[in-house]
Amino acid sequence: MVGKKKSLNIIRLGSTLLITALLASGCAKTPAVDPAQKAIKVGIIDTYTGGAAVYAKDSLDGFKLAVKESAAKGGPTIEFVTRDDEFKPDKSTSWSKELVMNEKVDFLAGTTNSAGSLAVSQYAKENKVPFIDWGGMSDKVTGSAGHRYVFSTIPNTAVIGKAGAVQLSKTTFKKVWVAGSDYEYGHSVINNLWTNLKTIKPDVEKAGETWWRVGETDFTPYINAIRSAKPDVLVVGTGGADMVAFMKAVKATGLAQEIPVWAHTSYDPATLRPLGDQAPEGVMGTNPYLSNYPDTAENKAFVEAFKKEYNREPAAFALYGYMGGEFLSQAIKKAGSTDKEKIIDAMEGLTIDTPVGKATLRKEDHQVAIPMSYGVIAKVNGIFAAKDLHTLSPEEIMPSVDAILKSRSK
Repeated sequence: MVGKKKSLNIIRLGSTLLITALLASGCAKTPAVDPAQKAIKVGIIDTYTGGAAVYAKDSLDGFKLAVKESAAKGGPTIEFVTRDDEFKPDKSTSWSKELVMNEKVDFLAGTTNSAGSLAVSQYAKENKVPFIDWGGMSDKVTGSAGHRYVFSTIPNTAVIGKAGAVQLSKTTFKKVWVAGSDYEYGHSVINNLWTNLKTIKPDVEKAGETWWRVGETDFTPYINAIRSAKPDVLVVGTGGADMVAFMKAVKATGLAQEIPVWAHTSYDPATLRPLGDQAPEGVMGTNPYLSNYPDTAENKAFVEAFKKEYNREPAAFALYGYMGGEFLSQAIKKAGSTDKEKIIDAMEGLTIDTPVGKATLRKEDHQVAIPMSYGVIAKVNGIFAAKDLHTLSPEEIMPSVDAILKSRSK
């Protein structure tokens, strides 16, 4: 676990002899990065204490693995330092300033709290420091508040909402109750899902809505009110520790046996691990990544490498951090420079190979485009896991570029 104290992690990449040999043989297809140039230093701000720490740790470990793998291939020199924002946006901003002014970082990265991501992004814009968001899912990060200096390697709430709407549109549900944690992510994912579902299936109706404070521990009053209304389906927007607490309540009250429930990352291992035997079967959801899905050689290789490094299987946030490191490494190589503006230019529209297939940082909004799965929680061989998985392509779930540009003009 990474605490508040400063920690410096250095991974040296690159070999003068290797690059010289490649250039001499004509094998180098992209500009070579001179190892004598200064390292790129990344300041990572994330939640390393409390309920959301499991996601931050996965992101960090994914990033470290990508950097290590790049090192083995003679990539650029990358250093990183970490800070704990304790899931508090004001601390995210304070650490941004400290990392840039005192640590002299070239890039910022993080943060699991969506409000924190927006705060860091605003600082990045004002100070022209590139920021890789691999934890905050608010669609505002690369949408209405997007700019040149922010990139997102995590599917945002616009993508999540559209994917959830596609999944629910394939059911017969009409009366929908929406609920969630009363903060940026909760409202954003619900608003996007409802807007898309209404477009795809105009006859759906909102039966009601419920919002609880972040950190709520007693969901019984909310669940009783929802149960009394008898909607066809309950759609939930929550995450982190609130997700685990709510799912425990769903199991304890037997709600999912009476009313179908949907929640993004419901069947993600980062959610199921802390639930243990208290996971509620039948809960629907969406998720961009699972260690056993897709069943491809690329994903198996990623899982094997991650398990070897950390003695556990990767969850979705490990992929987001991994893509952050991979996009950065490849952009530096493509730019042939450690100049931040040139690296930004190289990242725009960049496509890389990932465990889930091709991933592209769209040039227009800097939002990653990857596939998304949907399915339900089930007990498989005595263990709670995902079942009935289907894949949605990026084309099916990404918001249009025109919609993004329109939101920025308001």
